[in-house]
Parts: sequence; structure tokens; C-alpha cells
Amino acid sequence: MDGVSDGIVLIWGCVCVCVCAILVVQIQPRLTGENLEKNEVLRARVEAIAARKGCTLNQLALAWVLHNGNDVVPIPGTTKKVNLESNIGAVGISLSKEEIAEIEAAVPPSEVAGDRYHADHLKATWRYAQTPPLSSWKNGSKAA
Repeated sequence: MDGVSDGIVLIWGCVCVCVCAILVVQIQPRLTGENLEKNEVLRARVEAIAARKGCTLNQLALAWVLHNGNDVVPIPGTTKKVNLESNIGAVGISLSKEEIAEIEAAVPPSEVAGDRYHADHLKATWRYAQTPPLSSWKNGSKAA
């Protein structure tokens, strides 16, 4: 490909990614309409705590996950180095028991508006998985 074609493909790829991202957000029940308005209130509460701590909302969320036990590992996704560096910054954020309680009180599960998944996507979650019983595996590994 020449430089012009490469540029057109790149732009078309970016447009497709952006359109897909917009469409995904538009079908997330928690991120649409009235649910979005209600959930923005919860986000603002946590963002205020983050501002007091001198960190970003995302860093505070990751720090909260990190403070939930040694058997819990956050798996943040990012495509940008700057976001990766910001995520790593969460490791240095200390939270007291009182701050953890404040974060949890700021977002009571009963106040989160909307389902986590669109009804069609819910079918692809672990709740509907048909995992074969271990006894159907040969010698502890899946039979060929």
C-alpha cells in the first residue's frame, strides 16, 4: 500500500473503532438515559473522594480493588501509555479502613441504576456457561 491508502485505511479503521465504541456505550444499560443520569451522581461522589486524595477517579477505583485482599487483582484495560502509567500510580495510593468505607458508602449497590449487561449480552456471561463436569475430563485435563 502507498502512504495515501495506508492513511485512508487508518482513518477508516479509527472511524470504525469509534463508531463501535459509541454503539457499545449506547447499549450498556447503565450508560443510557435515566440510568446514566443517576449513575453520574454516584460517579461524582467518588470523584470528590479522589480529588481529596489527590488522584484520579480511575486510580482510586484501582486502589480500592487493590485494598480488597491479596486474592483480588485488578485487570484494567488500556491502549494508551499515559493511561497505563496512571493505572500503575494506583499502587502507591494508601486507603484507610475509613476511606474504604467512605468509597463503598458513596456507591451503594442498591443505588446503581440499570443492568450491568444488555439482555442479549447477558447470555454470554458465566451465569449461562455450560461448563462440563470435571469427571468428563480425562486425567484432570480436557479429553482430546
